[in-house]
Amino acid sequence: MADEAVAERAAEPASHDPQKPQGSRSPEAPPRGRERGREGGGERGGDRGDGQAQGEAEAHDGPEAGDDEAAERAKERERAADRIKDLTRDPLAEEDGEDGPTDLAAAARARRAGRKLLTSGRDFTSFDRSRIGHAHIGDINVSLDARRSGVAMRGGPVPEEELRRLRRAHVEPAGYIRLRRALESRRLLVLGGAPGTGRTCTALALLDEVTRDGTGDGGRVRRVDPHQGEGVRGLVGEMNGGEGGEGGERRGTGYLLELALDRPGTLPPDEMDLDQLASTLAEGDAYAVVVVSVGSAANPLLAGRYGMVCPPAPSQELVTVRLRERLEEARDHEALERAARIAEDPEVIEAVGLDDLRPAEAELLASLLAEHLLGSLTREELLAGCRGIAAVQAHEWFAGVDRALAAAPSSGDGRTPVRSATAALFHPVAFRIALAVLGGGSHSAVSAAAHLLTWELSVQSDPDSTPSRPLFCDDPESDRALSRARSDNGAIDVAGAEVAGQLIFYRGSALPAAVLAEIWDRHFPVRAPVVRWLRLLADDPRPQVSVRAAVAAGELSVRDFEYGFGELVRPLAEASSPRRRVFAATALDQVAGHASHRKAVRKVVDDWSRYGTASLRWTAAMTLGHGRAADSVDAALDALARIGVRDQGRQLAVASLNVVRLLTLPECATVLRRLGQWAEHRREEYQDLALVTIVRLATTGVDEVLDDEPGTPLGDRGDWPLLLALAVTRPELTGTLADLLWTALNTARSRDVAFDALEALLRSASHGEGSERGESREGGGDRMRPGLAALLPALTSDEHDRQQLEWLLRRMMRDQDRPLTTEQASALWRLAVPARQRRSDEEESHG
Repeated sequence: MADEAVAERAAEPASHDPQKPQGSRSPEAPPRGRERGREGGGERGGDRGDGQAQGEAEAHDGPEAGDDEAAERAKERERAADRIKDLTRDPLAEEDGEDGPTDLAAAARARRAGRKLLTSGRDFTSFDRSRIGHAHIGDINVSLDARRSGVAMRGGPVPEEELRRLRRAHVEPAGYIRLRRALESRRLLVLGGAPGTGRTCTALALLDEVTRDGTGDGGRVRRVDPHQGEGVRGLVGEMNGGEGGEGGERRGTGYLLELALDRPGTLPPDEMDLDQLASTLAEGDAYAVVVVSVGSAANPLLAGRYGMVCPPAPSQELVTVRLRERLEEARDHEALERAARIAEDPEVIEAVGLDDLRPAEAELLASLLAEHLLGSLTREELLAGCRGIAAVQAHEWFAGVDRALAAAPSSGDGRTPVRSATAALFHPVAFRIALAVLGGGSHSAVSAAAHLLTWELSVQSDPDSTPSRPLFCDDPESDRALSRARSDNGAIDVAGAEVAGQLIFYRGSALPAAVLAEIWDRHFPVRAPVVRWLRLLADDPRPQVSVRAAVAAGELSVRDFEYGFGELVRPLAEASSPRRRVFAATALDQVAGHASHRKAVRKVVDDWSRYGTASLRWTAAMTLGHGRAADSVDAALDALARIGVRDQGRQLAVASLNVVRLLTLPECATVLRRLGQWAEHRREEYQDLALVTIVRLATTGVDEVLDDEPGTPLGDRGDWPLLLALAVTRPELTGTLADLLWTALNTARSRDVAFDALEALLRSASHGEGSERGESREGGGDRMRPGLAALLPALTSDEHDRQQLEWLLRRMMRDQDRPLTTEQASALWRLAVPARQRRSDEEESHG
């Protein structure tokens, strides 16, 4: 049929009543299918309605009986059509109402991001951390626990030998000259930085430089014990003639004082205290550096006239300096170059998993590289040592955090302990855990989750007290510094749309898994509040929160499957909320990603699909859709069919959704073959499972079900309907796809929803919209035209099929809200009917 004819006939309803038939067909209903063969593809079934006995019924017991039976059959067909329509709705939206939306695409993206965050090729389970306070590999024994060593440091002079070694090995951070000039001019410097970043070494280097002409006989540079006296005031008293003697005996001395402001009950010095110390230092021709950790307590100090932030030393220079020290005795001039090449090896970089190294970590890496070059370590031992660096950092963050609370002072009555600032103490810890779980998400989501966890930790630590936390003391910059985090601009999923926002990440791919391993394996009492917290996150409506938390729950369950399954997976799998069951399914699939636990997961899912309650069967279906919870795709399809047809198809919707998800796997042909078998099954439940799945296939976007990252054939078509994407990426399956869609279009109970789905496909390629989901992407429709060009000719292989397409195009052109233009209808007709076929139709009509 000519394009002009399509356009002319589409315009006919302008002068005719749309409720009346136009020619031989009603414009409100498509032409009914009829049984006929198809060239190169066997036979397509006839109309699957009850019209086969229509003529007999009309003649049975006279006109009245025929009319009654026809009316009853019409009602039955209407009920069947309504049921199919209900089953094609989103099964995850039932908690939000009949038409409540769920963003499957955002959930899929969050799951991919979470898996990438926690699956980076390292195996923390096998890392030997029996001596976690030190990195002990071969003959290398380097202390990395900066926090504990700093706290245990006693006051006294710094030996000249240590200062000489510092001068030789210290790498100046960016802005070092500015720090030195500030100290020289003010005599006092409050230096802020995160523990382990080299802030103490920088402070000692500064004091060593400015006191080289000192005359004091008590040591040029002295450490001040922070536990003796009253911090800054105690230092003033000591310089004015305390137990160390007269202040004049220490003229030209440099003092290093490290304040632990994060300890409960500790108050920072005020500006007047610092002014008095600076005045005393000037009188004694002395200098002092007060080292503090960045945080809300230190913010007033760092914002004052004496405060400055200490930048970290450059990682590469640190490693080079340490390597040079280690390789000096070898007298191998080429060893340093070889070590540099090994350090840049992608496998070594992946094993270290840190974007930048702190001084002690650089020293350890240099020791590992040197020992490997000298033959003392194999490559496997080198990589194992590199993987341990992040684990040691995680241990340092959490070891003894609440030790001060255990020794809290009495309230005075001898009975009630005083625990002040508990929430403030736990907040940095909670932020690190939240960042490990939700890293890559928005900064606001991580902060909100951290506050929830702070509450849970505080209540667990002191159940008799209500935790309190100041409302205006959060400092994002401090949170990032104390957690080795970084911020970046990126896209955030909000209500199905992507908007610009601030994302936050760990500065290193190894840290998230290291943090989770540390809290789960070495701090058992923390498990209870973390489990309660993860359950709260499971209820979060944002996929970036709930799905990422589910992936983390799966990783924790791998480390102790008995505990994780009993406390997280099973309780949520039986929940009434679909969101919680999706959480359990995602966690189970994450566990199945580990070969060591795959068999156990498959046994659990198989048992649930056979003998479980309705909730457990629903959760099993969602787990099967990921493709790893069964021995094969055929086994997964068997289980999904078992779930879908049980109880008159009560859970057919969720089963069909997960059959569609399996179509993204390489075994797509197997799934399509089974759909064809179900469509021809003698039981109506199997037929309905096939019909609902076919319609869902036509209405589901690739990005809603795909696990692959962009770069794969399907991944590059994330905004396409899955049916069109498969027709282009798997051309050998186009005929099968067309046959299945034809079956849905020509079956009475699925005809209406199938034509609605086909209309959505046609509109996706006729407009510059990425899809019917409203993802506006420039040129989206043009990109999808190859999909329709592959599918439509196979779908309209004879005159009857082309009549149905013509009817649909005319209906779309009459649409009151979104009418299809004549040019768009003609373009779609040309895609469906090749030029040769159009000429043949014209010749037949003229003949």
